[in-house]
Amino acid sequence: QVQLVESGGGLVQAGDSLKLSCTVSGRGFSRYIMAWFRQAPGKEREFVAALTWIDSIAYFGDSAKDRFAIFRDTAANTMYLLMDSLKPEDTAVYYCAADPVAVPRSQYGSYNNWGRGTQVTVSS
Repeated sequence: QVQLVESGGGLVQAGDSLKLSCTVSGRGFSRYIMAWFRQAPGKEREFVAALTWIDSIAYFGDSAKDRFAIFRDTAANTMYLLMDSLKPEDTAVYYCAADPVAVPRSQYGSYNNWGRGTQVTVSS
């Protein structure tokens, strides 16, 4: 089991950038798959991006391609989501997730460990 705590959300304007953080604690997460999901009101939880902690290989959902980056700092036990050129449709609660298997990576049901989320609101 790992514990995940997100931070960095807030209210920004369209076109701004924002960096979300997910601090990880617990045992054995060095071989985990880590991911970001988001959920807007009335919508299903959507895959944003994932990476493998041990070698930082990244995967992106369609909404994140070309605008978002995912990376981690092993010394700080923290994963980041850097979001550029934000749009109002990026408004959602962003969740950090982790799992040792996570197959398929893009499905929220593949993850057994979740943070509480951080709100991102993009105004037009």
